[in-house]
Amino acid sequence: MNNRRFARTAGWLALPCLVAAGLLAWYVTREPATAFEQEQAGASFEPALVSRGEYVARLSDCVACHSLAGKAPFAGGLEMATPLGAIHATNITPDKNTGIGTYSLVDFDRAVRHGVAPGGRRLYPAMPYPSYVKLSDDDIKALYAFFMQGIQPANQPNIPSDIPWPLNMRWPIALWNGVFAPTATYAAKPDQDALWNRGAYIVQGPGHCGSCHTPRGLAFNEKALDESGKPFLAGALLDGWYAPSLRQDPNTGLGRWTEPQIVQFLKTGRNAHAVVYGSMTEAFNNSTQFMQDDDLAAIARYLKSLPGDPQRDGTPWQYQAVSTNQDVPGARTYATRCASCHGLDGKGQPEWMPPLAGATSALAKESASAINITLNGSQRVVAAGVPDAYHMPAFREQLSDQEIAEVLSYVRGTWGNNGGAVEAKAVGKLRGHTDPASSSPIILHMR
Repeated sequence: MNNRRFARTAGWLALPCLVAAGLLAWYVTREPATAFEQEQAGASFEPALVSRGEYVARLSDCVACHSLAGKAPFAGGLEMATPLGAIHATNITPDKNTGIGTYSLVDFDRAVRHGVAPGGRRLYPAMPYPSYVKLSDDDIKALYAFFMQGIQPANQPNIPSDIPWPLNMRWPIALWNGVFAPTATYAAKPDQDALWNRGAYIVQGPGHCGSCHTPRGLAFNEKALDESGKPFLAGALLDGWYAPSLRQDPNTGLGRWTEPQIVQFLKTGRNAHAVVYGSMTEAFNNSTQFMQDDDLAAIARYLKSLPGDPQRDGTPWQYQAVSTNQDVPGARTYATRCASCHGLDGKGQPEWMPPLAGATSALAKESASAINITLNGSQRVVAAGVPDAYHMPAFREQLSDQEIAEVLSYVRGTWGNNGGAVEAKAVGKLRGHTDPASSSPIILHMR
């Protein structure tokens, strides 16, 4: 009797478990809907569409992850560290064996906007499809045309990730997507003008600015994907750099920048406040400087509309003159190693040598960027095809951890800067996990 009751109970319990397992299997293996289900991709595309796709690729900065110096454009191979292990960017040339040459427009759309490759293989969200999903249908078509006909195929096999089993299983990404990834293209805000909406589209979608500048949650998700969330573009620590706030924070963001100064920075790589460095150098070298002036103005308009957080940012920075005191730790190092470019007064030589007085890296509580660029220097800024004659040298061989900590503490505590002191152990940690900047930046000449 008891055995029959147990069997009956087990049967009733097994039924909902089987249903749940079936629903889960359906959910994680289903292919996302695409706007191009009924559309047949042609064998050739009009030159104007390919050219438009090239511009969308510039907006999207596809080269940043999918190209390596000295290798064929878009052939992949870039190693990206994750908390689970390293993954490598894939070959997205039209090679039919190792690239995406066999992708249909439907395949391409599902991969770019939804993170699902042919066969249902889920892409890691290092591919910024939570942002790319906002791309318009027209831009996806143009991008597909460019990748099919605008670049040369390269037979370059992809490098497998080194994430161990079972962490390398892809199906849980579908659940992550269900919680954190949007599914709709960008919808214009009717209460905003066309310039603002164009800027919002670029920043949120192809520009995927939030991938670096928005802090992430415990599940490595961006905490906000548009202006409706206060964390959106509020600054984030990523891969040894602190990507600063792009909101109207007067100290750690763009509060002291005008719209023309934002445009100038994106177009030339420099303005009176800063020169591009770190990961932003690659974004400038291959993306922002190629953007049309109207698009740069749109980005500036949108960014200037994002309010800052006075509670987080504190009292707006003001310059404070100081007398040079060689007995202050770090002051002598600054005078001998830094002042020739950045000035004893910290004001630099705008717009060539950036000021350190009021610099975001000297005001942000995160010191990673200041440490990283001091240790490893900066890549060459290449504007309009001309490499910059001046760039930050690496000091990892010239200065000890303690010396770097002292000089950065001096910079972050002088001229009104209040970023806080830097500890030698923080320098040592980044010394062991970073490498000197390459003197040969990746510059992509698409065609």
